[in-house]
Formats: sequence, structure tokens, C-alpha cells
Amino acid sequence: MAHVERLTVYPVKALDGTDCESVSIRPGGTLAHDREFAMFDAGGDVVNGKRTDRVHDIHAGYDTETGTLSVASDGDTASFELRDAGERTRAADWLGAVFDVDLTVERDETLGYVDRRGMGPSVISTATLEAVASWFDDVSVEGLRRRLRANVEVGGVPAFWEDRFVGADVPAFRAGGVRFEGVTPCGRCVVPQRDPDTGEETPGFRERFVERRRETFPEWADREAFDHFYTLMLIARVPEDDRGATLTVGDPVEVVSAAEP
Repeated sequence: MAHVERLTVYPVKALDGTDCESVSIRPGGTLAHDREFAMFDAGGDVVNGKRTDRVHDIHAGYDTETGTLSVASDGDTASFELRDAGERTRAADWLGAVFDVDLTVERDETLGYVDRRGMGPSVISTATLEAVASWFDDVSVEGLRRRLRANVEVGGVPAFWEDRFVGADVPAFRAGGVRFEGVTPCGRCVVPQRDPDTGEETPGFRERFVERRRETFPEWADREAFDHFYTLMLIARVPEDDRGATLTVGDPVEVVSAAEP
């Protein structure tokens, strides 16, 4: 039976994720706590894994109840209550020392600092993670999960199930009481090519990925909706009427027609 297998938010953009048993949908259509905080340099540019592989030097944990970020790097540990502005300044000093750059840590509770403004959670199936991990000798399912950084993982469905929700005349799906409408396949950046622990690039990752993605592209997907084969994961939209609802691990998932409310 199709179901929500895992829910993961990334409270500080670019740092480690936090698994949740349940999570609400924000007014902006994203998951609560996801990318709630982000690091910005003095020029106002976001500091993330696309810009620097130093993000892999930091191991982070986040308590969604207290807003406490715990971090470690090269034996140095610290914790900060990020909902407090003064604590965010302390966190910025600590993180800036790791990146060797002046930083601020900013907060957005309504939408979060997601890359695709106006869009919602990212979705992938467990079977997709298992299939893609099998393409590489030294990539585990858990390691791939950390490379791809999806919000909603769906179990009990076939590999590349999420590809069916973008393109012409495609359905939507419901998870519990929340409707998800596909917006776009997720074109990948350099981050999935790196080992999430060391930051080292997996040799030939992109080339192998593109080759196998082309060979295994599902017949149910609309090829014209995909600009290239270096894509994996669905970027979805949650309609306004379903914002404020709660998703829970184990919620049943059902495919519904585009016209069905």
C-alpha cells in the first residue's frame, strides 16, 4: 500500500536534515521548519552546498520543539537557540569561522528559504532511491537520501513513481488529507555528486547517472516535461485549501485525477 515512508526537513539551508513523525504545511505551501533559516554572506548571497563543499565539514542536528541547533566541526561543538535573534548572531559567528566568511543567519517562518519560490515540498519514492543507489558501487540508499535531500518519501510504489506527476494531463496525489500537484522535475546540481560525509566527489557520478536515467526512464512519464536526464525528484505544490494541514509518517497515499478536488 502506498504511504508516507519518511518526512524530512532541513531547518538550516545547506545543513543536515531532521526526520519528523509529523509536520504541518506552512501558509506558503512548504513544510514547517524546512529551510526556516539560511546563512548569508556580507554581499547578501546565500551560503549553500552549490557554492562551497565546506558544508560537509559541519554535522548538525535540530530540535523542532525548542529550535535548538547543535553543530560539530573538527571536534568543536556548540548549540544555539535559533529562534532568538541574539543566538542567531552567535550561530553566525561560529558558522562563519568554519566557512572563513562573515555571515548572518536569517529566518523566514512563512515560506522558508527554498530555492524555488512559490513551489512546495520535494517528493521521491523509496524505490527510486533503491534503484538509483544500485547504479553506483559505493553509494548506499541512506547516502543517496542525504545527497538528494527530499522532503517527502513515499513507500509502497515503484521506482520513479514521482515522474508521473509532471507534464500534460497528469494526475495529482493525496497524502493523508494533503493534496500534492506536480510542478516540475528537479534538475540536480553538484551536491548529489558528493559524498555527504566527506564532500568528495564520486568519480563519474553525473555521467553514470545520466546514462542510467536515460535507460530506465519510465514509460508513464511525459518525456517533454523533462529538459534533460540529470533530474530526479518531484517538486510539488500544495493548494491553499490544504495549507495548515498536517502530514504524518504512515499516511496513505492515493493518486487522484487532476480535476478531483
